[in-house]
Amino acid sequence: MQNHERGKKRPTYFTIKDNDILWFIPISSKVDKYRKIIDKKIKKYGFCNTIIIRRLANEDVAILLQNAFPTLEKYIDHLHTINGVPLKVPTDLQNEILDLFKNMIGLKQMGINLFFTDIDKLKAMMLKEIS
Repeated sequence: MQNHERGKKRPTYFTIKDNDILWFIPISSKVDKYRKIIDKKIKKYGFCNTIIIRRLANEDVAILLQNAFPTLEKYIDHLHTINGVPLKVPTDLQNEILDLFKNMIGLKQMGINLFFTDIDKLKAMMLKEIS
């Protein structure tokens, strides 16, 4: 996504608050790259719910649930804005992301890990830091 204030690409994330932990879910503008990955997963598994492509701020974006990771609010540098207005994710998309994320967490608890990062280790580090 474009940060129009600075005129260059910046990392963009969707966050889910879980008590003192924030789960960051990266959002990428590299839609073509992720369409290919989605297509491969669909061919292999029949579906893909770890990466979704949706419209956000009038752009197609890839929402990378598989790359989610926990962090703390103090590490957030700034909100993503467009012309000075914080970007708001529509409620229906928020709900879709949250449902998919909860499903992935549930699968992980059953021994099926779809996350690229070691979220358990990172979450333990974050919890240790705040205690």
